Amino acid sequence: MIKHFLLFTAIAFSFYTTQAQSVKTTKNAHKPNIIVIMADDMGFSDIGCYGGEIPTPNIDELAQKGVRMKQFYNNARCFPTRASLLTGLHPHQAGIGRMSEDPESNIKEHDEGVDGYRGYLSKNTVTIAEVLKTAGYHTYMSGKWHVGMHGKWKWPMQRGFDQFYGMLEGASSYFHPFAPRGITDGNGDMQFEFPDDYYTTDAFTTRAISFINEQKDSKPFFLYLAYNAPHWPLQAKKEDIALFIEKYKVGWDSIKHERLRKQIQMGLTKPEWGTAQSEMRPWNELTQEEKDKVSYRMAVYAAQVYRMDQNIGRLLKELKAKKQFDNTLIVFLSDNGGCAEPYKELGGGKMEEINDPLKYGAISYGTGWANTSNTPFKKWKNQTYEGGMAAPFIACWPNGLKGREGKWTNTPYHVIDMLPTFLELAGADYPKTYNGNAIIPNEGISMLPAWKTGSGKLHDYFYWEHEENCAIRHGKWKGVKRLPDGAWELYDLEQDRTERYDIAAQHKDVVKDLDEKWQQWADTHKVFPKGTIYYKRFGNKTGR
Repeated sequence: MIKHFLLFTAIAFSFYTTQAQSVKTTKNAHKPNIIVIMADDMGFSDIGCYGGEIPTPNIDELAQKGVRMKQFYNNARCFPTRASLLTGLHPHQAGIGRMSEDPESNIKEHDEGVDGYRGYLSKNTVTIAEVLKTAGYHTYMSGKWHVGMHGKWKWPMQRGFDQFYGMLEGASSYFHPFAPRGITDGNGDMQFEFPDDYYTTDAFTTRAISFINEQKDSKPFFLYLAYNAPHWPLQAKKEDIALFIEKYKVGWDSIKHERLRKQIQMGLTKPEWGTAQSEMRPWNELTQEEKDKVSYRMAVYAAQVYRMDQNIGRLLKELKAKKQFDNTLIVFLSDNGGCAEPYKELGGGKMEEINDPLKYGAISYGTGWANTSNTPFKKWKNQTYEGGMAAPFIACWPNGLKGREGKWTNTPYHVIDMLPTFLELAGADYPKTYNGNAIIPNEGISMLPAWKTGSGKLHDYFYWEHEENCAIRHGKWKGVKRLPDGAWELYDLEQDRTERYDIAAQHKDVVKDLDEKWQQWADTHKVFPKGTIYYKRFGNKTGR
């Protein structure tokens, strides 16, 4: 009798264990895959579904089958945006209040001696990859990291990613990433030799697809595909440049006008907003030589965006072939506005340096085209005007956003909101501790309700600071200032999202509130503590 009972118990235990595993597998099978595709230094209006003339049919397909956001904010530069995306925290909380490590810098060069300014992700943060792994996700990354590199413990595979292929630094050659800015697979070996047809945009996509195809089980996956395109240097394939060689000879005035017309037509902008004050000379004031040179620069830039879109198409094709497209949330965004570096109207670097595989400096398209890329807004990357930090943002998830195809949502959100959104989808909990370290609480909001219904929970205040460029938003009010001596400018974004009219003098009570709130945020979020470069130069001149 006892033997029969024990046998029955063993069978029952085996049955229920198998059932539990089956339930867990089924539960995992219904969780969506999550893919984040990040463009680097791409402007607000450079893609078709945000008014651009560059053919981006694959990104546009995501928009047609998903939702687009009119008011999504990044942190105005690549590494603070990436820090916030990965951790759900403001960049200073994550340890990257100013610059991030690059290969030419020594370990201490970007470490200012205080927690908010280390130049790499703090151990008091937890990445999306680290949290999603607790919810049964495989985690992959391909592309640009740029949130710490001196010391392997700062690398992607030591911060939650199962596999990684890409660049740890902020920029490199597209054709031949040469020393010290090479490519690594995450195991510690830096690669500096490449086949003749190598191109980073293609290589990052190929490796991302291989990560998915090599997965042996049906668990959901998280993929962070972080392109370096279209960040300088200007380097594109000849056949892609040929598609655009004549297009930009009409000039930036005409291109900007046509982008604005499309944006108004699609309801992205309002006619009464107009466009921000131009940052460039009228096209007809340029010499013919200047026109020829700068139109070619824009053709190369457009080719870089186009090649990125073609590679996104490769990824979508693979997902569809594997019947994974419908249950995959694909998010596309840019890390900051169009890049004006080195702040010359006609671009940086010599013409002969364009497409030179042994160059990676700021060989760029200039302030004129950067301003056009950010139509209808003013300024560019690094600035906290809308042109610096308003991002195109698309969320496509056929199974989860049915009935919302092609819709817009006007609720403003911030890059810190990506992590809580993904955690909600995955059924994962944000930890209080991780690897023995206390984790800084996340202040983000899930965007899922806004995606599904068109509106969602609102932030009371938004905050920014990067290299003394400050901003705060409360409802329709937005304050912008430059430290240490700049006064707050005030804009009503409902009436004037292009920030043409500073109305600070008419609303001193609003300015006072924004100033106090920004200072409270700065004091509690590791912004400008003693020891920073800023504090040493200017003391506590942060706006009190």
